[in-house]
Amino acid sequence: MELRHLRYFVAVAEELHFNRAAERLHIAQPPLSQQIKQLEAELGVELFYRRTKRQVQLTEAGQVFLQATYRILAQVEQATSDTQRAGRGEVGTLAVGFTSTVVYDILPAILSQYREQFPNVHLVLQELTTTQQEEALQNHQIEVGFCHPPLKDNRLKLESILQESLVVALPETHPLVQETTISICSLANESFVLFPRHLGPGLYDQIVSFCQQANFSPKVVQEAVQLQTIIGLVSANMGVALVPASLQNLQRAGVVYKPLAGATPHVEVAIAWHLDNITPVLREFLLVVKRYIKERGH
Repeated sequence: MELRHLRYFVAVAEELHFNRAAERLHIAQPPLSQQIKQLEAELGVELFYRRTKRQVQLTEAGQVFLQATYRILAQVEQATSDTQRAGRGEVGTLAVGFTSTVVYDILPAILSQYREQFPNVHLVLQELTTTQQEEALQNHQIEVGFCHPPLKDNRLKLESILQESLVVALPETHPLVQETTISICSLANESFVLFPRHLGPGLYDQIVSFCQQANFSPKVVQEAVQLQTIIGLVSANMGVALVPASLQNLQRAGVVYKPLAGATPHVEVAIAWHLDNITPVLREFLLVVKRYIKERGH
Protein backbone atom coordinates (compact mmCIF):
# COMPACT_ATOMS: atom_id res chain seq x y z
CA MET A 1 0.00 0.00 0.00
CA GLU A 2 1.38 3.38 -1.01
CA LEU A 3 0.37 6.94 -0.19
CA ARG A 4 -0.99 7.39 -3.72
CA HIS A 5 -3.47 4.56 -3.08
CA LEU A 6 -4.75 6.46 -0.05
CA ARG A 7 -5.02 9.72 -1.95
CA TYR A 8 -6.83 7.98 -4.82
CA PHE A 9 -9.23 6.39 -2.34
CA VAL A 10 -9.98 9.75 -0.68
CA ALA A 11 -10.72 11.37 -4.04
CA VAL A 12 -13.20 8.65 -4.99
CA ALA A 13 -14.72 8.62 -1.49
CA GLU A 14 -15.30 12.39 -1.58
CA GLU A 15 -16.52 12.58 -5.18
CA LEU A 16 -18.41 9.25 -5.12
CA HIS A 17 -17.85 9.17 -8.85
CA PHE A 18 -14.87 7.67 -10.69
CA ASN A 19 -14.84 10.14 -13.59
CA ARG A 20 -14.93 13.22 -11.35
CA ALA A 21 -12.25 11.71 -9.06
CA ALA A 22 -10.04 10.96 -12.06
CA GLU A 23 -10.38 14.54 -13.30
CA ARG A 24 -9.55 15.85 -9.84
CA LEU A 25 -6.42 13.66 -9.73
CA HIS A 26 -5.48 14.48 -13.35
CA ILE A 27 -5.32 10.81 -14.32
CA ALA A 28 -7.40 8.60 -16.59
CA GLN A 29 -10.41 6.81 -15.14
CA PRO A 30 -9.40 3.17 -15.96
CA PRO A 31 -6.07 3.31 -14.04
CA LEU A 32 -7.91 4.86 -11.08
CA SER A 33 -10.42 2.03 -11.02
CA GLN A 34 -7.57 -0.47 -11.20
CA GLN A 35 -5.76 1.17 -8.25
CA ILE A 36 -8.91 1.04 -6.11
CA LYS A 37 -9.39 -2.64 -6.96
CA GLN A 38 -5.78 -3.32 -5.91
CA LEU A 39 -6.36 -1.49 -2.62
CA GLU A 40 -9.53 -3.50 -1.91
CA ALA A 41 -7.70 -6.72 -2.74
CA GLU A 42 -4.87 -5.84 -0.34
CA LEU A 43 -7.29 -4.96 2.45
CA GLY A 44 -9.51 -7.96 1.74
CA VAL A 45 -12.70 -5.87 1.90
CA GLU A 46 -14.89 -3.89 -0.47
CA LEU A 47 -14.60 -0.14 0.09
CA PHE A 48 -17.31 0.85 -2.40
CA TYR A 49 -20.41 -0.64 -3.88
CA ARG A 50 -21.55 0.44 -7.31
CA ARG A 51 -24.78 2.35 -7.73
CA THR A 52 -24.14 2.90 -11.43
CA LYS A 53 -21.23 2.15 -13.75
CA ARG A 54 -19.36 5.25 -12.59
CA GLN A 55 -21.12 6.33 -9.40
CA VAL A 56 -20.31 4.57 -6.14
CA GLN A 57 -21.18 4.60 -2.45
CA LEU A 58 -18.92 3.87 0.52
CA THR A 59 -19.43 0.59 2.29
CA GLU A 60 -19.35 0.51 6.09
CA ALA A 61 -15.74 -0.70 5.88
CA GLY A 62 -15.03 2.11 3.43
CA GLN A 63 -16.37 4.71 5.87
CA VAL A 64 -14.11 3.39 8.62
CA PHE A 65 -11.12 3.32 6.27
CA LEU A 66 -11.82 6.90 5.11
CA GLN A 67 -11.58 8.29 8.63
CA ALA A 68 -8.37 6.34 9.24
CA THR A 69 -6.97 7.56 5.92
CA TYR A 70 -7.69 11.19 6.81
CA ARG A 71 -5.66 10.73 10.01
CA ILE A 72 -2.79 9.03 8.16
CA LEU A 73 -2.57 11.71 5.48
CA ALA A 74 -2.73 14.47 8.10
CA GLN A 75 0.13 12.84 9.99
CA VAL A 76 2.14 12.49 6.77
CA GLU A 77 1.52 16.17 5.98
CA GLN A 78 2.56 17.18 9.50
CA ALA A 79 5.67 14.99 9.35
CA THR A 80 6.58 16.50 5.98
CA SER A 81 6.09 20.03 7.30
CA ASP A 82 8.09 19.33 10.47
CA THR A 83 10.91 17.76 8.46
CA GLN A 84 11.06 20.68 6.06
CA ARG A 85 11.06 23.17 8.95
CA ALA A 86 13.88 21.24 10.62
CA GLY A 87 15.81 21.32 7.36
CA ARG A 88 15.39 25.09 7.29
CA GLY A 89 16.61 25.36 10.89
CA GLU A 90 13.20 26.56 12.13
CA VAL A 91 12.75 23.88 14.81
CA GLY A 92 15.12 21.94 17.04
CA THR A 93 17.45 22.64 19.93
CA LEU A 94 20.59 24.77 20.04
CA ALA A 95 23.05 24.67 22.95
CA VAL A 96 24.99 27.93 23.27
CA GLY A 97 27.99 28.51 25.52
CA PHE A 98 29.07 32.01 26.50
CA THR A 99 31.51 33.82 28.73
CA SER A 100 30.23 36.40 31.18
CA THR A 101 31.73 39.27 29.14
CA VAL A 102 29.17 38.96 26.33
CA VAL A 103 26.18 39.06 28.69
CA TYR A 104 26.57 42.82 29.09
CA ASP A 105 26.64 43.72 25.42
CA ILE A 106 26.19 41.60 22.31
CA LEU A 107 24.61 38.34 23.53
CA PRO A 108 21.21 39.74 24.61
CA ALA A 109 20.81 41.59 21.30
CA ILE A 110 21.77 38.53 19.23
CA LEU A 111 19.47 36.22 21.18
CA SER A 112 16.61 38.69 20.86
CA GLN A 113 16.98 38.84 17.07
CA TYR A 114 17.31 35.07 16.82
CA ARG A 115 14.25 34.38 18.99
CA GLU A 116 12.20 36.79 16.91
CA GLN A 117 13.16 34.97 13.72
CA PHE A 118 13.14 31.40 15.08
CA PRO A 119 10.66 31.28 18.00
CA ASN A 120 10.29 27.48 17.84
CA VAL A 121 13.95 26.65 18.39
CA HIS A 122 14.69 25.68 21.99
CA LEU A 123 17.80 27.53 23.22
CA VAL A 124 19.92 25.94 25.94
CA LEU A 125 22.27 28.59 27.34
CA GLN A 126 25.32 27.68 29.40
CA GLU A 127 27.67 30.20 31.00
CA LEU A 128 31.12 28.69 30.55
CA THR A 129 34.71 29.91 30.51
CA THR A 130 36.60 29.77 27.21
CA THR A 131 38.41 26.60 28.30
CA GLN A 132 35.14 24.95 29.31
CA GLN A 133 33.55 25.94 26.01
CA GLU A 134 36.37 24.36 24.03
CA GLU A 135 35.86 21.10 25.89
CA ALA A 136 32.07 21.31 25.51
CA LEU A 137 32.41 21.86 21.75
CA GLN A 138 34.73 18.87 21.46
CA ASN A 139 32.23 16.69 23.34
CA HIS A 140 29.24 18.09 21.38
CA GLN A 141 27.67 19.35 24.60
CA ILE A 142 27.21 22.74 22.95
CA GLU A 143 26.95 23.63 19.25
CA VAL A 144 28.35 27.16 19.39
CA GLY A 145 30.26 29.28 21.89
CA PHE A 146 31.01 32.95 22.50
CA CYS A 147 34.58 32.91 23.76
CA HIS A 148 37.98 34.63 23.87
CA PRO A 149 40.59 33.27 21.43
CA PRO A 150 42.89 31.50 21.06
CA LEU A 151 41.66 27.92 21.19
CA LYS A 152 43.91 24.87 21.03
CA ASP A 153 41.77 22.60 18.85
CA ASN A 154 42.18 23.47 15.15
CA ARG A 155 39.05 21.44 14.32
CA LEU A 156 37.05 24.28 15.83
CA LYS A 157 36.11 27.14 13.55
CA LEU A 158 36.64 30.60 15.01
CA GLU A 159 35.22 33.85 13.71
CA SER A 160 35.94 37.16 15.41
CA ILE A 161 32.82 39.22 16.11
CA LEU A 162 33.98 41.95 18.49
CA GLN A 163 37.09 43.69 19.75
CA GLU A 164 36.95 46.05 22.69
CA SER A 165 39.40 47.91 24.88
CA LEU A 166 40.15 47.37 28.56
CA VAL A 167 38.99 49.66 31.34
CA VAL A 168 39.88 49.66 35.01
CA ALA A 169 37.30 48.95 37.73
CA LEU A 170 38.08 50.79 40.96
CA PRO A 171 36.48 50.88 44.40
CA GLU A 172 34.56 54.16 44.64
CA THR A 173 36.76 55.25 47.56
CA HIS A 174 39.98 54.82 45.56
CA PRO A 175 42.00 58.04 45.08
CA LEU A 176 42.29 57.44 41.33
CA VAL A 177 38.52 57.82 40.76
CA GLN A 178 39.17 61.58 40.58
CA GLU A 179 41.22 61.10 37.43
CA THR A 180 39.67 61.39 33.97
CA THR A 181 41.84 58.59 32.59
CA ILE A 182 44.09 56.15 34.40
CA SER A 183 47.65 55.41 33.41
CA ILE A 184 48.46 51.73 33.61
CA CYS A 185 51.71 52.65 35.36
CA SER A 186 49.74 54.14 38.24
CA LEU A 187 48.38 50.66 39.04
CA ALA A 188 51.82 49.14 39.64
CA ASN A 189 51.42 48.95 43.41
CA GLU A 190 47.74 48.02 43.43
CA SER A 191 46.19 44.73 44.47
CA PHE A 192 44.43 43.02 41.57
CA VAL A 193 41.38 40.79 41.37
CA LEU A 194 41.69 38.41 38.41
CA PHE A 195 40.37 35.08 37.15
CA PRO A 196 42.58 31.94 37.08
CA ARG A 197 44.63 31.68 33.90
CA HIS A 198 43.54 28.15 33.01
CA LEU A 199 39.93 29.30 32.63
CA GLY A 200 40.72 31.93 29.99
CA PRO A 201 44.39 32.01 29.02
CA GLY A 202 43.91 34.39 26.08
CA LEU A 203 42.35 37.25 28.05
CA TYR A 204 44.47 36.52 31.12
CA ASP A 205 47.71 36.78 29.12
CA GLN A 206 46.57 40.03 27.51
CA ILE A 207 46.00 41.61 30.91
CA VAL A 208 49.28 40.39 32.40
CA SER A 209 51.26 41.37 29.28
CA PHE A 210 49.72 44.84 29.35
CA CYS A 211 50.93 45.31 32.91
CA GLN A 212 54.37 43.91 32.13
CA GLN A 213 54.77 46.40 29.30
CA ALA A 214 54.44 49.05 32.01
CA ASN A 215 57.29 47.32 33.90
CA PHE A 216 55.28 45.55 36.59
CA SER A 217 53.48 42.27 37.14
CA PRO A 218 50.00 42.53 38.63
CA LYS A 219 49.85 41.54 42.29
CA VAL A 220 46.85 39.20 42.27
CA VAL A 221 45.38 39.00 45.77
CA GLN A 222 42.10 37.35 44.88
CA GLU A 223 40.86 35.13 42.05
CA ALA A 224 37.28 34.71 40.89
CA VAL A 225 35.80 32.75 38.00
CA GLN A 226 33.03 35.10 36.84
CA LEU A 227 33.49 38.75 35.96
CA GLN A 228 30.46 39.81 37.99
CA THR A 229 32.12 38.21 41.00
CA ILE A 230 35.32 40.11 40.26
CA ILE A 231 33.34 43.36 40.18
CA GLY A 232 31.70 42.40 43.46
CA LEU A 233 35.13 41.95 45.05
CA VAL A 234 36.24 45.33 43.70
CA SER A 235 33.18 46.89 45.35
CA ALA A 236 34.30 45.22 48.59
CA ASN A 237 37.63 47.08 48.25
CA MET A 238 39.57 43.86 47.68
CA GLY A 239 41.50 45.40 44.79
CA VAL A 240 41.23 46.78 41.26
CA ALA A 241 40.48 44.90 38.05
CA LEU A 242 41.15 45.31 34.35
CA VAL A 243 38.02 44.28 32.47
CA PRO A 244 36.55 44.56 28.95
CA ALA A 245 34.85 47.91 28.30
CA SER A 246 31.41 46.31 27.83
CA LEU A 247 31.43 45.39 31.52
CA GLN A 248 30.65 49.03 32.27
CA ASN A 249 27.04 48.03 31.56
CA LEU A 250 27.23 46.09 34.82
CA GLN A 251 26.56 48.88 37.28
CA ARG A 252 27.49 47.90 40.80
CA ALA A 253 27.29 50.10 43.89
CA GLY A 254 30.76 50.91 45.16
CA VAL A 255 32.49 50.49 41.76
CA VAL A 256 33.69 53.14 39.33
CA TYR A 257 34.92 52.36 35.81
CA LYS A 258 37.62 54.52 34.29
CA PRO A 259 39.17 54.49 30.80
CA LEU A 260 42.86 53.79 30.55
CA ALA A 261 45.21 56.38 29.09
CA GLY A 262 46.70 55.51 25.71
CA ALA A 263 46.18 52.35 23.70
CA THR A 264 45.08 49.19 25.46
CA PRO A 265 45.03 45.59 24.25
CA HIS A 266 41.87 44.69 22.35
CA VAL A 267 39.84 41.97 23.99
CA GLU A 268 38.57 39.73 21.21
CA VAL A 269 35.25 37.93 21.33
CA ALA A 270 34.70 35.18 18.77
CA ILE A 271 32.10 32.59 17.97
CA ALA A 272 33.37 29.04 17.82
CA TRP A 273 31.78 25.90 16.45
CA HIS A 274 32.81 22.42 15.44
CA LEU A 275 33.37 21.96 11.71
CA ASP A 276 31.91 18.44 11.91
CA ASN A 277 28.71 19.47 13.68
CA ILE A 278 26.95 22.07 11.51
CA THR A 279 23.21 21.47 11.81
CA PRO A 280 20.53 23.54 10.03
CA VAL A 281 19.70 25.23 13.35
CA LEU A 282 23.36 26.16 13.91
CA ARG A 283 23.71 27.35 10.31
CA GLU A 284 20.82 29.79 10.74
CA PHE A 285 22.09 30.96 14.13
CA LEU A 286 25.50 31.78 12.65
CA LEU A 287 23.80 33.79 9.91
CA VAL A 288 21.90 35.81 12.54
CA VAL A 289 25.14 36.49 14.43
CA LYS A 290 26.98 37.59 11.29
CA ARG A 291 24.09 39.81 10.20
CA TYR A 292 23.94 41.45 13.63
CA ILE A 293 27.69 42.11 13.64
CA LYS A 294 27.47 43.62 10.15
CA GLU A 295 24.59 45.88 11.18
CA ARG A 296 26.38 46.86 14.38
CA GLY A 297 29.47 47.78 12.36
CA HIS A 298 27.42 50.25 10.38
